[in-house]
Amino acid sequence: MAEVYHALGLNMHQPLGNLLSLHNSGEPWEAKQILWCYDRPTRMLEGYEDVARLHMSFSGTLLKQFEDPAIKKTFRDTVDIDNFLDRYKRSNIEFVGTGLYHPVYPLTPKADWDSQTEWWIGLGRHLLGRDRFQGFWPPEMGFCMEMIPVLKRHGYRYVLVDSWYIKPKREMRWEEVRYRPYIARYEGEEIIVVPRDRELSDAQESGLDPGWFQHEIYERTKWCDFPALVTTWTDGENGGWFRTPHTESGFWGYFYHTILNRYREGTLGFIPIHISEYLDRYPPTEEVEVLRGAWNTGHHWGGDFMQWTGSLLQRKGWDEVRNASAYYHKVKRYFEEHRGDASDPEEVRSLIIQAYDRILVAETSCNFYWGSRWVHRSFDDLEQAYHLLDTAMGLLEADKNER
Repeated sequence: MAEVYHALGLNMHQPLGNLLSLHNSGEPWEAKQILWCYDRPTRMLEGYEDVARLHMSFSGTLLKQFEDPAIKKTFRDTVDIDNFLDRYKRSNIEFVGTGLYHPVYPLTPKADWDSQTEWWIGLGRHLLGRDRFQGFWPPEMGFCMEMIPVLKRHGYRYVLVDSWYIKPKREMRWEEVRYRPYIARYEGEEIIVVPRDRELSDAQESGLDPGWFQHEIYERTKWCDFPALVTTWTDGENGGWFRTPHTESGFWGYFYHTILNRYREGTLGFIPIHISEYLDRYPPTEEVEVLRGAWNTGHHWGGDFMQWTGSLLQRKGWDEVRNASAYYHKVKRYFEEHRGDASDPEEVRSLIIQAYDRILVAETSCNFYWGSRWVHRSFDDLEQAYHLLDTAMGLLEADKNER
């Protein structure tokens, strides 16, 4: 039997403004539990630095809340945000990048992919203390092959994809599809795709017995004739499994520490590893395709994106996002062509930038995840964007006519 490696990841995400909203709406206890989930990981790694190999992704909407002075002040008696960010910077956690406003990339306009990707990198470097992020976590695991050139352009080496969507170019055994990275190519660019085991990840999310996990990994990989990489990745702050302040009975104490202790004792049966380290040792050479899709949710399997597009209002919302994005890019081009005619080009430029930020915010997946309930948030941001863009165009036209 070949060696078996395990890459464990946690995705951390909150909708923009959600922490303050929970606090102000009479649910401060929930907000505190969530914040403890961000303070806890580095504390749980203390004493395990030699064996712990953890991956984490932080949505841009969450990172923006970490740097918000109002958040820091409101919750200063709960957590010291600056302190846990400093601990993250000093840790050996392998952070992976994502989209700034947590967009489902395949559903958002391609013209906005670069900005959502690049702007997160700037924020991530500042708050997480890494010069480079080798891996990319697609928000909601929403991936399509068209994203590959964008991810490569921004320096990403690998991307996490759901195991269900791997499309081999030859006949493959079940374990081959799930437990080894591959190369995916699109329009002359290539990236490494790392399959996330959907079923084991589902188990990791809501209460997991270490013995069962060991046995399941053994059974799933026992026919592997290659170094197997089992990748599990879930949200890291949802449900009592992660939120409980009694860490000995939750994810960290009951499961994670037990796994690491057994590895030290030589009884685990697999090896914790960072994905980047695995790829250094065993660079993939075989190519696959990846079908368009997202991860499974409580109601849908993810391949049809129905969680975000199932209702008439959701679909109308996406239409308006695309329309607003196209209008922004039109106004931006017009400004670049007629900048010399503007009496105050910096004012116009500022209006256009503010408008684009509202459009990118409108693209957040949370606006569309909850059926029709939150789509109005996207409409609100788009209305502000249209107002700012119309104002910018009005100034440009007035200055142009005066000349």
